[in-house]
Amino acid sequence: MNSKELVSIIMPAYNVGEFIGESIDSVLNQTYDNWELIIVNDNSSDSTLEVVAPYLIDQRIKLINNDTNLGGAGSRNIAIKESKGRYIAFLDSDDLWYSNKLSVHIEFMEKNNVGFTYSDYKQFYNDKNNTPIFSPIKVNYKQMLKSNFIGCLTVVYDVDKFGKFFFPETKKRHDFALWLNMLKKFDFAYNVGEVLASYRVHNASLSSNKKDAFQSYLYILYNLEGVNYFVAFLNTLLFTLLSLLKKKNSKLYVFIVKVVISKVQFTK
Repeated sequence: MNSKELVSIIMPAYNVGEFIGESIDSVLNQTYDNWELIIVNDNSSDSTLEVVAPYLIDQRIKLINNDTNLGGAGSRNIAIKESKGRYIAFLDSDDLWYSNKLSVHIEFMEKNNVGFTYSDYKQFYNDKNNTPIFSPIKVNYKQMLKSNFIGCLTVVYDVDKFGKFFFPETKKRHDFALWLNMLKKFDFAYNVGEVLASYRVHNASLSSNKKDAFQSYLYILYNLEGVNYFVAFLNTLLFTLLSLLKKKNSKLYVFIVKVVISKVQFTK
């Protein structure tokens, strides 16, 4: 690796006292050490602040406290505004990175001169069922319209290419809306080709409102991206199916993703 450019890690936190210590530890364990971790406490009412406090002795870790609850998109955007790094990465406060996460991404980006990357990841529940989630080798805007193939905890992008990108403040799926906006600038987003993160499926995730997620996805495609309503509805059904398969049958998920990327041609 030719350089040690600063990486800004964006971490929103809301009532994650049980998990955030592990997430911070996974950042501290990075083999790539030129980073800043910006934690935005979104008006938590549990032990989140007490858990974070001892970590602030490391000057690379910064804490911002919201006076009111702004949600994931608003909190991430505050951190992005404060970020100073050439690269921006995302890690939620209940997820984990492998120790070589940043090293692999920065080396891949410098070697291949690409600005938008992601990785494969595993999902787990109560430290069990480490199910791998594999993503396409690369995706462009039209392919991304079919489903959200990119895990938020896996993304690293280069600010020097097109500047900072901010999350649209949709009710849900604001990460999907952001990737679409980014892919209007970047020709492709690239998979670095390794499993480098772990996504925690916990009770809050399992009980999330699927109707809201469906409506938000449809809203993004139809209202924000201008996709034909019928096509947007079909793509939203596909997204719902793939979301279920990620948790229930990852092999079938990978198979369908391959078919979708190579053969299914939904157009605006």
